[in-house]
Amino acid sequence: MADQRSKDGLVCVGLLGSARGLKGELRVKSFTADASAIASYGPLTDETGTRTFELKVTGKHKDQMVVRIKGVDDRNAAEALNGTKLYMLRDRLPKTDEDEFYFSDLVGLDAELADGTPFGQVIEADDFGGGPFIEVKAPGHGNVLVPFTKAAVPLVDIKAGRVVIDPPDGLLEPGDPEPQDGEEA
Repeated sequence: MADQRSKDGLVCVGLLGSARGLKGELRVKSFTADASAIASYGPLTDETGTRTFELKVTGKHKDQMVVRIKGVDDRNAAEALNGTKLYMLRDRLPKTDEDEFYFSDLVGLDAELADGTPFGQVIEADDFGGGPFIEVKAPGHGNVLVPFTKAAVPLVDIKAGRVVIDPPDGLLEPGDPEPQDGEEA
């Protein structure tokens, strides 16, 4: 799965991290299925589409790729880019298989429970390392994080604009009440 939210036909495929070394290399968290492929899509842009970045993968550090960006030649220039999201046009991404989705495909889908009861709308899809999840804005429940597994989300129908959620036991149960002023947690 690639990442994140589609914005004007753009899909976020990576996030620039901290500088590595003194010559302008940066860590990048790639949201592409093959992390090292992030440089193979051609120039990437920021979310406004005004700045472009030509990446060259130079190595790997833990779960991130190390890249050089054309025109970034020192640590200060690299550090200035820390936190920049990298985007590309959605139509440049490979087609997905039947049970494969880009995170951006999921955002905006209606969510319903297994019995057909409307539940809310998917507002985010992500994976911060603990496994993919979708965030559903659900009236009466607030925002609910649902594991994006076949068991918890047994049906994704992009054409119909919906996902079916079969939440794990306890996911929709009310939590402990927030402590009131003067009470201990």
